Amino acid sequence: MFPSKRNRAFAAEWDCQDGILIAWPHAGTDWAYMLDEVTACYVEMARAILNDDERLLIVAPDAQEVHDALGPDVDWQRIDIVELPTNDTWVRDYGPITVSNGGQLELADFTFNAWGMKFAADCDNLVTSRLAQRGAFKMPLANCRDMVLEGGSIETDGNGTVMTTTCCLTAPNRNDAMTREQMEAQLLQRLGCLKMLWLDHGGLVGDDTDGHIDTLARFAPGGVILYTGCDNPEDEHFEPLMRMEEQLKQFTDVDGNHYHLIKLPLPDPTFDEISRLPATYANFLVTNHQVLVPVYGQPRNDIKACELIGQAFPGRKIVGIDCRALICQHGSLHCATMQLPQGSLSHPIPNLEEL
Repeated sequence: MFPSKRNRAFAAEWDCQDGILIAWPHAGTDWAYMLDEVTACYVEMARAILNDDERLLIVAPDAQEVHDALGPDVDWQRIDIVELPTNDTWVRDYGPITVSNGGQLELADFTFNAWGMKFAADCDNLVTSRLAQRGAFKMPLANCRDMVLEGGSIETDGNGTVMTTTCCLTAPNRNDAMTREQMEAQLLQRLGCLKMLWLDHGGLVGDDTDGHIDTLARFAPGGVILYTGCDNPEDEHFEPLMRMEEQLKQFTDVDGNHYHLIKLPLPDPTFDEISRLPATYANFLVTNHQVLVPVYGQPRNDIKACELIGQAFPGRKIVGIDCRALICQHGSLHCATMQLPQGSLSHPIPNLEEL
């Protein structure tokens, strides 16, 4: 049963933002073997964010490393660095999820256990609460730590609907004591949404998140869903993505309207030394006046994906970010970022010089 009254609201990514949160790669992460390459990707990403009307909140164990990497020619007046330990850089999954509670912005702080206890997460699980303790945010922290939830596993149209994947939310070692129906009721209540759409098909080879929605299907303004498609019957993704497409065609919003679907190309297969990597164009980031799109050195696919995403976000500049380094650790652009809606971010952060 849906809540009878919407007094909370899970903010759409294209709503006005104060800034973007990222966690800087360092030698204590899985990036150690390719730190220079991934740092170059983060520099490109950070500069693109700063080119928009955005602040940049950076979590890093060593602020000097960030200063050295970004250099003197960026607008340091719009950058805050908070020194905190991190296990990894996928801040989408352990950063704050912002909801409105009766018109008051709140940060929802869920438990992060590294995608079902696959990896260490003792530091990442505390990043949001530690940022709040440091005074990084203007609004209170809503304690949702009795539930495991990753930001990349949920997507909203900003109008009462949340979309997720069955394979992720019902995967082992997350919320094993809850049924799917119980999880749906809990999330709708906590996020202030009225309807949950469960994708039962899809999933990319090499994705160790158990199928995050932000690799497969994303909302855009005006009742649009952009989704990952596959036109090659010989590709192992062809059948599951076709079944996903058929399910998306049946989805409706809270008013019963079908969504307009835009199919994104699937990048050509990319491999590391062992296996295929989960490259996807659905892992884009929406900022105030831009959409940052992951690209993979595949001109035909890269250009087509940017054009299609541009159609879904008219008026925003489309900026390609080379994410070939990011997918080496099975993530991409959206996974590495978390938007902070307007009114959420303190500036300057109190006592930042003492951190």
